[in-house]
Amino acid sequence: MATDYYAVLGVRRDASQDEIKKAFRRLARELHPDVNPDPKTQERFKEINAAYEVLSDPNKRQVYDLGGDPLSASGTGAGAGGFGQGAGFGFSDIMDAFFGAAGGQRGPRSRTRRGQDAMIRIDIDLEEAAFGTTKEIQVDTAVRCNTCNGEGAAPGTSAQTCDMCRGRGEISQVTRSFLGQVMTSRPCPQCQGFGTVVPTPCPECAGDGRVRARRTLTVKIPAGVDTGTRIQLAGEGEIGPGGGQPGDLYVEISENPHKIFQRRGDDLHCTVTLPMTAASLGTKVPLETLDGAAEIDIRPGTQSGQSIPLHGRGITHLRGGGRGDLIVHVEVLTPSKLDAEQENLLRQLAKLRGEERPSGQFAPGQQGLFSRLKDAFNGR
Repeated sequence: MATDYYAVLGVRRDASQDEIKKAFRRLARELHPDVNPDPKTQERFKEINAAYEVLSDPNKRQVYDLGGDPLSASGTGAGAGGFGQGAGFGFSDIMDAFFGAAGGQRGPRSRTRRGQDAMIRIDIDLEEAAFGTTKEIQVDTAVRCNTCNGEGAAPGTSAQTCDMCRGRGEISQVTRSFLGQVMTSRPCPQCQGFGTVVPTPCPECAGDGRVRARRTLTVKIPAGVDTGTRIQLAGEGEIGPGGGQPGDLYVEISENPHKIFQRRGDDLHCTVTLPMTAASLGTKVPLETLDGAAEIDIRPGTQSGQSIPLHGRGITHLRGGGRGDLIVHVEVLTPSKLDAEQENLLRQLAKLRGEERPSGQFAPGQQGLFSRLKDAFNGR
C-alpha cells in the first residue's frame, strides 16, 4: 500500500474503533473546506476521508491489514471521500466532527428539566451521633411556581409555536463545498431550541416555572454517623426549570467536639489523671459515660500509660449491630511540691522499700540502620 491510513489519522495499528472515530473528528474540524479553503488542505481532507472510510469498516480494515485493496474488495463505487452507498462514513460523521454526538439529535428540546441537587450541613453532638436523633432543618431551594404551575406562562396564556423554526427547535442552512451541498443545523435563535416561545411570561417566576422559597424538613439521623457522613433525601432538592423533576438533598453531618471524650472511629477515648498514692493503692473513679454514671476500677499498682477498656460503651456501628468501646487512659502524677512532713514520710517509704539510692533500669535504645546491618553480618 502506498498510503498508510493509520499514519494519516495519527493512530496506532491496534487502535480501537472509538479511537479512530475521535481522530477523524478532530482532523475533520481542522481540515474541512468550509473552515480552511486552502487547496492543499482540501487534498489532506480527502486523505483523512479515505483513511476513515477504510479503517471504520471492519471488513475493509481487515483487507487493508492483509495487504489487499479494501476499496475494490468492498464492491462499492464510492470514491475516496465520497458519500456513496456502503461508504464507512457519512453526513452524520461530519456533523459529529463539528457538533459532537448531540449533533445527530433532532427535534425541539424540552423546557422541563430535572433540578439540581442541593446540600446542607448540620451540627450534632456526640450523644446524637452515638444513638441517632431527629432534626428539623430549614432549606432555601427552588420550588414550583404556584401562579403558573411550573409552565412559565402568565395565567390565561400559553406557549406558542415558534414562527421561525415552526416548532422544530432548529434551523437548517445549506452551504456549497467541493463535496456538493452540505446541510448543517443549529438551535433556533428565537426559541433557543425549545420549538415554542412564551410571549407573556409569568410575572411571579419570570417564565422559569419556579421560585425560591424556604422549607422546613424533618431529617432522621441514624446512629453511628460521623463528620462527613451524607444523608440523601431523594426528591427534596431543587425543582427543575419548567416545573421539572426535583433533584436530591444531601445532609452532611458535622460532629461537635466533646469536652471529655475523643472519638476514633466507633471507639471513645478519655484520660483520667491520678495521684501517685491512688495509683499505688488502687481506687475507684466515677465517670459520666454516654450511658450514664459508671465507676472505673483502678487496680493497685496501676502505671501511667495503662488503659482500661469499657466494652460496648462507645459509638453504635452505623452498619451492623453492636457498639465500639470506651478506652480510659491512666496518667499518674508525681508530686512536685512537698512540705517537710510529706518529704520525711516519702523518705521513710523509700528506706522501707530499699529505694533510697535506686540505680534505675535502662533498656536498649533504638539502633540505627548501619548498626543493625553490622550486627546481622556478625551473627548477633
